[in-house]
Amino acid sequence: MTYLIRCLLLLLLCPVMAVASPIRLKDLVEFDGVRGNDLVGYGLVVGLNGTGDGLRNAPFTEEIMSNILERLGVNVAGEQFRPKNVAAVFVTATLPPFARVGGQIDVTVSAIGDSKSLLGGTLIMTPLNAADGLIYAVAQGTVIAGGAVAEGEAASVVTGVPTAGVIPAGARIEREVEFRLGSLEQVRLALREPDFTTAGLIEEAINRSFGREVARMTDAGTVTLDIEATRAASTAHALGRIENILVEPQRRARVVVDQRSGTIVMGDDVRISRVAVSQGNLTLRIEEAPLVSQPNPFADGQTVVVPRTGAALEEDEGIALAEVPESTSLSEVIAGLNALGVSPRDMIDILKSIKAAGAMHAEFVVR
Repeated sequence: MTYLIRCLLLLLLCPVMAVASPIRLKDLVEFDGVRGNDLVGYGLVVGLNGTGDGLRNAPFTEEIMSNILERLGVNVAGEQFRPKNVAAVFVTATLPPFARVGGQIDVTVSAIGDSKSLLGGTLIMTPLNAADGLIYAVAQGTVIAGGAVAEGEAASVVTGVPTAGVIPAGARIEREVEFRLGSLEQVRLALREPDFTTAGLIEEAINRSFGREVARMTDAGTVTLDIEATRAASTAHALGRIENILVEPQRRARVVVDQRSGTIVMGDDVRISRVAVSQGNLTLRIEEAPLVSQPNPFADGQTVVVPRTGAALEEDEGIALAEVPESTSLSEVIAGLNALGVSPRDMIDILKSIKAAGAMHAEFVVR
């Protein structure tokens, strides 16, 4: 089994090609000003099958339900009602850039009380506000929950997260975010992963496409595009022309380790200097097996418990001092580590030690 795990890890980590594939510019940068806006609202889900909030524990649910009924002309002042088919929820969404009035966006609905499930519920008209406090969309519709719950007198079973769900195209846009793209004289391209080399390659690729200098690298994370120098009909035309330009990005060498799952991911640029590695496990096992001594029948004596302890110190065979040669490619790094015959979790410890010894030339990220 250990051999199969090592083989699978080798297949996953070895690069398919020695040369990185070019990537579209739109997948490497964000255009300045072209961004989404977060929306949030507080609403009520109705129609639940007895899985709603307990109003004694969630008084805010009763309050919002009363407000909705009063807006609909139903006077419930002083009334005592305890329905179990309603739940208070937070509704969140992202208003995409250049969204227009009348468009529809997806929303996420999450219970905030002690509701057990939102499955089958319907969200009542809920206004969604942005950070400026204005209403930009209104949400309503049937909640699609991603789980289920079943319970009896002495046991219950929960699958997924039934207290959260989505409503596809559940909100309609009522207000637009004012942004005049056409009035910009310059547009900054913000790299998702700042890197001086990559920024320089983007500048070079854009200028080569236009045949003149229209872009200039400002820093490791920014390339500025001169709209007037592009001679495009509009800012949108200029961005539409450059977003599909192919660039081969250069990233920092990085090793990412997830200790919980034992996952190891290495970039293609990881290099390891010549280093010697030894790894083994030491196990201390202590067992208690007390012995009871009893006197013969009708004899003058008493029962005595005699302690009996067994202790053993075991050391796994492990690996002797082995050499990992200086590597110039990812496949050589993996081949050298796999040659030590260790499991992925032991390999994580070895990689940590190699990094601490200064022999790994890459950023080491532990999650």
